[in-house]
Amino acid sequence: MAAYDLEEQEQLSALRDWWEKNSNRVTWVVLACALVLLAWTGWHRYQTSQATETGVLYAAIQQADQAKDAVKLRALTDEIVAKHGESVLAQMATLMLAKAEADAGNQKDSQARLEWAINKGSDTLVRDVARLRLAALQADAKDNDAALKTLEAAPDKAFTARFEDLRGDILFAKGDAKAAGEAYKRAMTALGENSGQASAGFRTVLQTKLDALGGA
Repeated sequence: MAAYDLEEQEQLSALRDWWEKNSNRVTWVVLACALVLLAWTGWHRYQTSQATETGVLYAAIQQADQAKDAVKLRALTDEIVAKHGESVLAQMATLMLAKAEADAGNQKDSQARLEWAINKGSDTLVRDVARLRLAALQADAKDNDAALKTLEAAPDKAFTARFEDLRGDILFAKGDAKAAGEAYKRAMTALGENSGQASAGFRTVLQTKLDALGGA
């Protein structure tokens, strides 16, 4: 093996001196980096496992809903809310249970579930759906002022037409035909140029309401 020349030996000697002085610091830096990597990997695995568990729970909730198993539906929904309440699937499960409760005539329980989705939900669109459904329940219960308050905050644009349509129905029920007509017009405007079948049918309904009010 060829011998190192003097310059190489000096470089190696300097490297050894540096290492003796700094090896402890370098070891800690490497350890810190390793810990950060381990923590990130662990968190990623945790998130993956949580997402998997949430998905499994939600699938079971859907099955319970389809089977009309109210007891199981409540239990599973309570579980997903307790464990993964910040997830969109927990919010969607809550909406599913709220509908089942309403269909069964349990209006107070349905409203309580919807209020949770509105106050605790992280997804804007899901919150808007919950607000729309809660306002409809309140209107059915003749609590029109509460229903209007529920609809008060502006929703996502995707729900503007539905919010205004329901607002119009509630105002009409309160005897304010003029304000109802204005709400229906706003709903019509919100539909825009959407030519989809659902929008076309909705537009026809709105036009019928406006015609009944004399085009108010």
